[in-house]
Amino acid sequence: MRKNFGAQTWVYPMPVLIVGTYDENGVPNAMNAAWGGVYDTNQIMLCLSHDHKTTENIKKTGAFTVSFATESTVVPCDYVGIVSANEVPDKFSRAGFHAVKSEFVNAPVIAELPMTLECRLSKFNEDGICIGDIVNVSAEESVLDEKGSIDGKKLAPISFDGATGAYWSLGDKVGQAFSDGNKL
Repeated sequence: MRKNFGAQTWVYPMPVLIVGTYDENGVPNAMNAAWGGVYDTNQIMLCLSHDHKTTENIKKTGAFTVSFATESTVVPCDYVGIVSANEVPDKFSRAGFHAVKSEFVNAPVIAELPMTLECRLSKFNEDGICIGDIVNVSAEESVLDEKGSIDGKKLAPISFDGATGAYWSLGDKVGQAFSDGNKL
């Protein structure tokens, strides 16, 4: 038997995305954005309200980075989601983050987060949908496997559970996409 919950915005797993930007003076900022994902090939979509400092920064600079919160960075990643840069201008440094300028876009790569999508703004819809062209993906060698690919277990990304407000780690590999279904 199933239980009905009505209309809810519960998607599993929901990535915990940390959006990095610079303001017009080159001051780094980061925010936790739970609503986002793949938009199209080499594009990412974020749902950002107009009152975020991050939204203002993206519109001014035309660039942003998206990093993945990890098991070891839960506290600072949650912090940048509950504190506004409009009220705490130095929240980036208070989180213990350090900015490294992206080689590809005018946005910070957060040194403490091991995988980053470096994005150029494609468009910002009036309903708050921000679409970015992914111009580069960078990852620390510590999260790579022996073949040089990103190892999800080493990356240790977390997901957000909208029903309970909890962060969860991901489990073990259970199959191979575009392959296991061939058994049928």
